[in-house]
Amino acid sequence: MLSFIERLAYAISEQSRKRKFEQFLRFIDPKTHETIADIGVNTEEYSATDNYLERHYLHPERITAVGQGDMSAFSARYPNVKAVSGDGTALPFSDATFDIAYSNAVIEHVGGYDAQLSFLRELRRIAHRGYLTTPNRHFPIELHTRVPLLHLILPKRAFDAFLRCIGKDWATGNYMHLLSEYELRLLLDKAGLTQSTLIRNRFFGVTMTFTVIWDASLTK
Repeated sequence: MLSFIERLAYAISEQSRKRKFEQFLRFIDPKTHETIADIGVNTEEYSATDNYLERHYLHPERITAVGQGDMSAFSARYPNVKAVSGDGTALPFSDATFDIAYSNAVIEHVGGYDAQLSFLRELRRIAHRGYLTTPNRHFPIELHTRVPLLHLILPKRAFDAFLRCIGKDWATGNYMHLLSEYELRLLLDKAGLTQSTLIRNRFFGVTMTFTVIWDASLTK
């Protein structure tokens, strides 16, 4: 049963990342001269959908990728991308360094409320425009662990205990703090992104992920 769910979830995730990349190109419409900060890249890749922007964007030399820890393997895979080791909640860049801040499915991994708020504020601070995605906590399959429904029924502590029982300890603790639409909107308002646009990305009518787009010039 779980192997079927895992295969299904991977196929869904793969299609979702392709759609989100196309969405980024359509709504953000990055120009060839514009710089992009990709915050929260995978230093190790586990599937062909990891680091989707670096794999598919036609101007990788305009990307600065930020990840935690050793970035040498990442740099070897993407030699045209500038790689920086850093913390998304305290980025090592001056204000408005970039044209665009990009972050795909990262905010749910940075920690709890305070860390997520700092993360949003940092994205807003370093770039004029921004694009962010995160899974919907109320989607019936938890896409990181491929476990159906239990993340909706159990409190986090109990869900973490279940994950440990099935050998998915890596997904417990601060690994993920999923957000509902209501929680995400509260964070956006608190971060000063009151004029941002939130898009519900649906799978068979159910919101699977959220996309947030903003232009800092509109929030001043």
